[in-house]
Amino acid sequence: MPTQVVQAQPATNAFSGFIQFWEDVRAIAGPYWYPTKAGERAFSDVIRSWGMLILLILLIIALVGMTAFDSFVSRYLVDTLIQEKDYSKFINTLSINIVGLVFVTLLVGFSKFVRKKIALDWYKWLNNQILDKYLSNRAYYRINFRSDVDNPDQRLSQEIEPITSSALSFSATFLEKVLEMTTFLIIVWVISQEIALILLAYTIVGNFIAVYLNQGLNKINQEELEFKADYNYALTHVRNHAESIAFFQGEKQESNIIQRRFSNILKNAERKINWERGKEIFSRGYQAVIQIFPFLVLAPLYIRDEIDFGQLGQAALACNLFASALGQLINEFATSGRFSSYTERLAEFSDALEEVTKQPEKVSTIKTIEENHLAFEHVTLQTPNYEQVIVEDLSLSVQKGEGLLIVGPSGRGKSSLLRAIAGLWNAGTGRLVRPPLEEVLFLPQRPYIILGTLREQLLYPHTNRKMSDRELEAVLQQVNLQNLLSRVDGFDTEVPWENILSLGEQQRLAFARLLVTHPSFTILDEATSALDLNNEESLYQQLQKTKTTFISVGHRKSLFNYHQWVLELSQDSSWQLVNVQDYRLQKTKKIVTTPSDNHQITIDNFPNNESKTQLETGVVTVTTEGFSHKEMQILTDYSPASIRSRGSLGKSITGKDGFTYRYNKNPNVLKWVRI
Repeated sequence: MPTQVVQAQPATNAFSGFIQFWEDVRAIAGPYWYPTKAGERAFSDVIRSWGMLILLILLIIALVGMTAFDSFVSRYLVDTLIQEKDYSKFINTLSINIVGLVFVTLLVGFSKFVRKKIALDWYKWLNNQILDKYLSNRAYYRINFRSDVDNPDQRLSQEIEPITSSALSFSATFLEKVLEMTTFLIIVWVISQEIALILLAYTIVGNFIAVYLNQGLNKINQEELEFKADYNYALTHVRNHAESIAFFQGEKQESNIIQRRFSNILKNAERKINWERGKEIFSRGYQAVIQIFPFLVLAPLYIRDEIDFGQLGQAALACNLFASALGQLINEFATSGRFSSYTERLAEFSDALEEVTKQPEKVSTIKTIEENHLAFEHVTLQTPNYEQVIVEDLSLSVQKGEGLLIVGPSGRGKSSLLRAIAGLWNAGTGRLVRPPLEEVLFLPQRPYIILGTLREQLLYPHTNRKMSDRELEAVLQQVNLQNLLSRVDGFDTEVPWENILSLGEQQRLAFARLLVTHPSFTILDEATSALDLNNEESLYQQLQKTKTTFISVGHRKSLFNYHQWVLELSQDSSWQLVNVQDYRLQKTKKIVTTPSDNHQITIDNFPNNESKTQLETGVVTVTTEGFSHKEMQILTDYSPASIRSRGSLGKSITGKDGFTYRYNKNPNVLKWVRI
């Protein structure tokens, strides 16, 4: 594949661009054709690939040989018909010509088959290799933090196959056409050295012109890939966020974004059409001129009877085939610009995947130790770029079977601590002790819904687990999704789950996975934010029954009911760890729920004025065992309607003071009383 790769760069950088291209090609093709590392490819597979390649080369050589042979047969065919006028000899020669054409046809078919088979095998291997890099060591996650690598999904799905098919197509065509041009040049040389020298000089000049024309096309092809990738991403973005766009009625703005990216494709296409117009004119004109040479030089020789008509015809045919081969070679040079672009982007992507999975040098990282408990030992966590400290000198241990609730202002790193536990972020210092990740189940705020059946949704990530339909139905009942089966045709039905399930149903489905998996440790990142309090209470109670050790991130005060400890993160990277009761007492003193005139409300109904709860100015001071609905609204986060509803149903409410209250329906009381 030599001369097809001329990078779209200034002339002064042409050589360096050429060298860089070959470095990219070697990085991509080397492990397949000449593996140097153990385990890259099985030796038998390498031998098979080389065997197929050698077979392709032999088929191409045979094809060129048969084409040259047919040119001689055609020459003798003309001689027997025009000069010798021997019909029987003509028929014999014609039979040989027909056999030769049949062989040429078979060789063309088999050579293309072998070429495509090699390309397919190479594509399969290369795709698996890049996909392994993408999914190993969480490179698929880390690559998103690289702004210089765009659209990894398109690079995987659309830009690998063209590399192998283009490489084999160009290589086979290059070998075939060079052999054809050499063969026909020799044939012409035997007939007329003058024509052969003209063809040789003409070929050299033409290739220089073709290389110049292809420089612009290479740049255009590179931009075409990028513009199409951006356009496809915009369309995918609309599909993934269809509901949000519909709520905002943002169709016009989305259309503008899509049209803006599509206009880039159109402008690029217009530039490409203009460049290809010049290339086509040059290519066709280049071939046409070659076909004139033999007649200009050989016609006088034929008129003077210095050559026969068969030689004239053979020379004309050879020049015509030479021109055709050269034209196809020029076209391959033009289309090779796309191959160059694909190769550059894939090499860049492959290098980036390797780079993001490397452990950075000369930077401090949190040391992770796998044991059967969870603890932070003097951990200072930073953002991956080391520009911001999230939490400083954190030391705590979560006891087996207990629950830890992480709270704090938005953006202060609550979810970042979970990323550290998962091994996604490790910038900082200290030691993190955690169980093996196989024993930990993560439930994010936006549950991950896989592409699969309902059974696979419930069993994820261990989809090979065996559970009966009855067992799965019981799990759905536990998470209040028993009606889900009535909306689909059984557990083995695959539907677009993200479209048919609400966010709350998706969160309950995630909890169902927890009940199926029974992990030793569970991490919940606002995993009940879309649920009502009743569903949240039911799910956390079932979580507690599993005896799992769990850590939650959340803002709801109702979460205090299900955890023993609270880790509060502050704006200045400091932290405090207290038990739930002490934390509630701390926050009770800071509750601000007063009327706008900022006066104190004192309810003093305790016998003998015992047990008063003092609140700050602008805060309610409660000193009674009985409270009205309005007073309970001050002491809780519930709405008046919820308070009345829970009171009529006899349900309890946990107040901001940490105490639990129930409504006394006795006609003589009719108040909320502390339990």
